[in-house]
Amino acid sequence: MGQEQNLYLLLDSGGIPLAQARPQGPASISGNLWQLVVQDDKIDLVLEHKQFKLMAITDASPSYEGTLVRSRNDMIQLEVRKSATNGNDMRKNLRVPVRFKSFIYPVTGGWPGRRSVESHDLSCGGIAFFTDQSLQIGERFEVVVTVTSQPLVVVGEILRMRPSNQGGSIMYAAKFVDLCEDEETLLRESVFNLQLSGRFR
Repeated sequence: MGQEQNLYLLLDSGGIPLAQARPQGPASISGNLWQLVVQDDKIDLVLEHKQFKLMAITDASPSYEGTLVRSRNDMIQLEVRKSATNGNDMRKNLRVPVRFKSFIYPVTGGWPGRRSVESHDLSCGGIAFFTDQSLQIGERFEVVVTVTSQPLVVVGEILRMRPSNQGGSIMYAAKFVDLCEDEETLLRESVFNLQLSGRFR
């Protein structure tokens, strides 16, 4: 997908998601001055800020930083530069609290059947979830992610146990492994949309 077709997530200087913005046309993000149309009537919120971070939603292009130059209606013009922060790292670390019930299935674990889990948070790079069952660090499993635009079955690897105040449940943090490009895109879109919807609750 060409860069001019990207949808971008606008974050404030502290990394809080504000809105999605789309380039006004193929020539609108050439050079250092970009013209972006702010989506979903969020222009007033965006105009409360002067400095922004930008992350492309639909591909792994670099992340950017931008300064507001001017605005008109729902369009903004930003003076942009590439961010020193790696775009892939920013996307993977953008974590959103979200609760959904699901199941995990063993890939390398020796347990049979499936196990019930409830998510705690989700990022483009992994998931944290609660379960009543004991899992091993390094163990791989398949998990059904139900908050994407279509249900997604992805492979995760247990990284660590995390403190939990959820009764007898254990919380585990896991990273996603062997994602294909389409799976990464679905996860990115879901995480960014959940971030924005949470911002306005």
